[in-house]
Amino acid sequence: MSPEIHPTALVDPGAGLGTGVSVGPFAVLGPGVEIGEGTVIGPHVVIVRDTTVGSRCTVGAGAVLGGDPQDLKYHGEPAVLVIGHHNRFGRKTTAHIGTELGGWLTRIGNDNVLRDGCHVAHDCYVDDRTILGRNVLLAGHVRVETGSVIGDLAG
Repeated sequence: MSPEIHPTALVDPGAGLGTGVSVGPFAVLGPGVEIGEGTVIGPHVVIVRDTTVGSRCTVGAGAVLGGDPQDLKYHGEPAVLVIGHHNRFGRKTTAHIGTELGGWLTRIGNDNVLRDGCHVAHDCYVDDRTILGRNVLLAGHVRVETGSVIGDLAG
C-alpha cells in the first residue's frame, strides 16, 4: 500500500515514506526525513529535517519534529532525531535534533506517549514505554528511563 499524501502537504523529494504512511493536510516533510510503515502524520505537522520516525506512530496536529536546538553552541552542524516505533505525539509537541555534546543525537524509544504540548530538547534520551503528560518540558541532556510517567505541566 503506497503512502497517502494530502494534496496540500509538501514532501521533500529526499524524504522516505514507508508503506501505508498517511500525511495530512498542510504537513511539511523536509530533507533527510524517514517515516516508517503505517505512521500517521497529522495536519500542519512539520518534520524539519534529518529525522527518523518509526513504524505505526501517530503525530498530532501542529507538531514540529527535527528542529534546530536552542543551544547557543549549535551552529547548523549535521545532527539527528531518531524516534522508535508505536509512539503517540499529541498536538503541538516538539522535539529537536542533537548537538555535539550529546553525540549529535536526540532519541525517543518505542511505545511512548507524549501528550499535547510536550517538548523534548536537544540530546534527550526518552527510553521505552514512558508517558509524558500535557505540556511536559524536557531541557537538553535529560534522560527519561523506561516506564517513567511524568505528570502534566512538569518542567
